[in-house]
Amino acid sequence: MRVLLTGAAGFIGSHIRHALAAAGHEVIAVDLMLAAAHGPAALPPDGVELVDVRDPDALDPRLRGVDAVCHQAAVVGAGVSAQDAPAYASHNDFGTAVLLAAMERARCRHLVLASSMVVYGEGAYLDADGAPVTPHPRRREDLDRGRFDHLDADGRPLTWTTVGEDAPLRPRSLYAASKVAQEHYALAWATATGSTVTALRYHNVYGPEMPRDTPYSGVAAIFRSTLEAGEAPRVFEDGCQARDFVHVRDIAAANLAALERPLGGFVPLNIASGHPITIGEVASVLALAHGGEEPVITGQYRAGDVRHIVASPERARRALDFIAAVTPTAGLAEFASAPLRTAAATGAPSWR
Repeated sequence: MRVLLTGAAGFIGSHIRHALAAAGHEVIAVDLMLAAAHGPAALPPDGVELVDVRDPDALDPRLRGVDAVCHQAAVVGAGVSAQDAPAYASHNDFGTAVLLAAMERARCRHLVLASSMVVYGEGAYLDADGAPVTPHPRRREDLDRGRFDHLDADGRPLTWTTVGEDAPLRPRSLYAASKVAQEHYALAWATATGSTVTALRYHNVYGPEMPRDTPYSGVAAIFRSTLEAGEAPRVFEDGCQARDFVHVRDIAAANLAALERPLGGFVPLNIASGHPITIGEVASVLALAHGGEEPVITGQYRAGDVRHIVASPERARRALDFIAAVTPTAGLAEFASAPLRTAAATGAPSWR
């Protein structure tokens, strides 16, 4: 198969590129090499072309004869400032729209889209009777008193449950809003052209070559950097926030499966390990494996943070025969000494 891979030099994209090549596919690898992901003045690695997906003139020749597109290129992170909004809209949303139009001109009908669990906003919850319930935003007065769980009308904590792909999309960050927009553009494109889109909703991705020390780094990389500085990881709230951490090798395997097994129309899939873990446990596993200071549970909080979000990976298992091979406990222990990449801690890139 001949595959155009965008974002091919990035953390996730580079692992996908190696997986596709190892499986015998021909990879047309492109990347814009944004400083926020690669560091200042970074050049594309061998085999990767410097291409902006917002440039149709650059895309058209590279899409000739391509069977499928694996679209990883994106500005990532939750967004540090409201001033980051144009960067997300330009690179993620406009870039995806330009790519989809170019795919239609090339009659390339199969897209694998990198999406994210952030499209859900809050996770899924059950009340004291076990009935599904949509939680209200957590009140600042409760957070100030250390009551971090969502509460029902009687003040009893709600219980988290796994989120399925049919859950409502309720983005709560700039990045999340851009991912929802990407999915909507892809859905409309698939409907209009009779194409197939598999939208892979990644949960918390970690692994070798993850960027370090930027405002957009994942929490695992932030804990790693803190431990390397000889300090204790600082865990917000009570450390009991439930998440699913999925290793980048499993992300690459899921992309390979999605490329090799086109599904009908637009299909979103959770890509997760299936082994929930709390943020406090993440910090503890990393600290133990690194031989560093025990984590500190700060009780501090950030307005707008999601309390719990854990995926159901069942649909991906059925549709793609995908099951994550790496458990968070084993993968995070390995990650404690894995190489990281240095990026520019300068905020979001220019939107122009």
